[in-house]
Amino acid sequence: QVQLVESGGGLVQAGDSLRLACAASTRTFSSYAMGWFRRAPGKEREFVASISQSGGRTLYADSVKGRFTISRDNAKNTVYLQMNSLKPEDTAVYYCAAGGSYVSLTNVIYDYWGQGTQVTVSS
Repeated sequence: QVQLVESGGGLVQAGDSLRLACAASTRTFSSYAMGWFRRAPGKEREFVASISQSGGRTLYADSVKGRFTISRDNAKNTVYLQMNSLKPEDTAVYYCAAGGSYVSLTNVIYDYWGQGTQVTVSS
């Protein structure tokens, strides 16, 4: 029902910045909490950041706090992930996800997922 398309990935050096975007094809984008996840080769998928429907609340994984910023523009049906001070450990495929119902940002059930965009950080 909801199509998500990520963009903005690429190859950068440690210390550089990158901004990812995720465009959603839904008339009710503002009704979804949005999240970013990542999966490194040979590893499990891990949570990166999430944002509430209105953008008033955010949640970050400890590994990216202070470096990454999640934001959204409901008028453009788009969620962003600004990544600063990138480290080689951030190398992964980054996925955008949408969840329509939750109690808090700590327990969102994500129903829709994008195809992913590759982020590679060289040392």
